[in-house]
Amino acid sequence: QVQLVESGGGLVQAGGSLRLSCAASGRTFSSYTMGWFRQAPGKEREFVATVTWSAGYTYYSDSVKGRFTISRDNAKNTVYLQMNSLKPEDTAVYRCARSQRQTIATRIYEYDYWGQGTQVTVSS
Repeated sequence: QVQLVESGGGLVQAGGSLRLSCAASGRTFSSYTMGWFRQAPGKEREFVATVTWSAGYTYYSDSVKGRFTISRDNAKNTVYLQMNSLKPEDTAVYRCARSQRQTIATRIYEYDYWGQGTQVTVSS
């Protein structure tokens, strides 16, 4: 069983930064792709960023490219999402997830374990 616990969310003004963390249990963390998704009120869950197991490859949605950076520390079983130049439209619950794949994964169905999420609110 894999458990994922996010932290680091909060309230920030537009233009500010936050760093989300996702701590994973289970010895297979380092073997799989990890991702971040978000869901705003009244909207569908959307892909944000993903990183392969070796952190050799990353991929971002167009809406966050150039502002967000995903990274992972396999020794700490943790994946991070550094969010800079935040905008009000970034407001959402952010959830990390573990993929069944070892390559880039951007679709919800490619992920089998999910955290509960952390709220990010960006004020204008």
